[in-house]
Amino acid sequence: MTHPTPPRGGAPVGFLTELPQVEAAAVCFLRHWCESSQTQKQVIQDLNHLLGPTHGPIAIDSLGQMCALFSRFARRPLMRHHSGCSCLGADEACFANLVADATAGHREDAMLFAMLIVRADFAPALTGLAEQFGIALSVLNRNVTSSSSEQVPAEATLH
Repeated sequence: MTHPTPPRGGAPVGFLTELPQVEAAAVCFLRHWCESSQTQKQVIQDLNHLLGPTHGPIAIDSLGQMCALFSRFARRPLMRHHSGCSCLGADEACFANLVADATAGHREDAMLFAMLIVRADFAPALTGLAEQFGIALSVLNRNVTSSSSEQVPAEATLH
């Protein structure tokens, strides 16, 4: 008997609650942007409201351009979980790491994640957009202290 395998990239690898705020927000906004035109309009409103007139339009533009790259130049369809799902899919984890590394200025690492998502010739563009998106979302972290952002020693074993 053959068991159906989940689509590549859709396998759960964790939970959204395990991500730092910016990465979790990036995944949630990606899910909503891709879900429907109605939820896309809601994302635009939310980003403008949460990030203000300076960072909101930058986040909206960069997210829209990233999704356009995903639809045209992805190595395979980007798998996402439903917007209400607490799981984090493999492709979503890759996207979260792309945004995190690009935002932190770890361009080479971000490029590696980008090349897992899109063709190699579009990885630099995706990395730049992820950096813009992450920097805009980092406004969410201002004046917020979170226990989930505690540093974990590099030698720590999480699982």
